[in-house]
Amino acid sequence: MSEKDYEKEIADESTENFQEENEKETNENVNNSDEEKAPENGDSDKKEEADSPEMKIKKLELELQEWKNSYTRKLAEFQNFTKRKEAEVSEMKKYASENIIVKLLDNIDNLERAMDASKESKNFDSLVEGVNMILNNLKYLLKEEGVEEIETENKKFDPYEHQAMMTEQKEELENDDIVQVFQKGYKLKGKVIRPAMVTVNKK
Repeated sequence: MSEKDYEKEIADESTENFQEENEKETNENVNNSDEEKAPENGDSDKKEEADSPEMKIKKLELELQEWKNSYTRKLAEFQNFTKRKEAEVSEMKKYASENIIVKLLDNIDNLERAMDASKESKNFDSLVEGVNMILNNLKYLLKEEGVEEIETENKKFDPYEHQAMMTEQKEELENDDIVQVFQKGYKLKGKVIRPAMVTVNKK
């Protein structure tokens, strides 16, 4: 083999090696490019899947379920609160008269003591005095609670405060004047709780 033929063979081999390396590098670049693009395609697919009607419906269903659960919890809390308040109100109504009953019991004790004392001393006047004291205590107790007696003296008949039991005809009195009181009437904080039973003058 001549020197020229040898140099030509060496040149041809170098050219082939260069071409192979270029092809290999090109293929690697192409593969790398495809690998880099692959995740982008995956993200795009995920985004398209998330924006699909099925996913939107599923998301709305989950939100609706959360709202339902929240409403159920709030409703249960409100019902428990209502039950507690009803129980508290019932308890207050049950023992609302406790204070006034205790005060009445004190007066009953005083009355019993007055009766026992009068039995031992045989003193009727002391019994009357004790009863009058208890009566005044009871009137004061009622006044403290907002109870007041309905006026009838020198008053005309008022159907909202008086109950006519019978009528009389007295010339010295005007028409509808109250003649007599059979039973006193009372108001509680301005509300009539028992009308006065009266006789009314009618001409």
